Amino acid sequence: MPYAIIRTAGKQYRVEPGKVLRVPSIAAEAGSEITFDEVLVSSDGSTVRAGAPLLDGARVTGEIVRHGLDRKIVVFKFKRRKNYARKQGHRQGFTEVRIRDISVA
Repeated sequence: MPYAIIRTAGKQYRVEPGKVLRVPSIAAEAGSEITFDEVLVSSDGSTVRAGAPLLDGARVTGEIVRHGLDRKIVVFKFKRRKNYARKQGHRQGFTEVRIRDISVA
């Protein structure tokens, strides 16, 4: 089974064709095509190619499925005996990408 390890938004993800991946928000419309050029490792099932640090000419293409907000996390700051407590919520935005093709030149 072919797979690749890509880097986007400062994070690394293992991707396979047909899988849906959740990455931090990307400024593009749902349904549009996206290309990831930062491919670190690629495999076709029998051989593994690793870049130093990137593979030249390798790319992963995908389709943006949807945008959304992740579940809420609570940020709570507290200092004991100082009458200090702050509670704040945050929902991180994400983009779901369906991986179409992994090509290594």
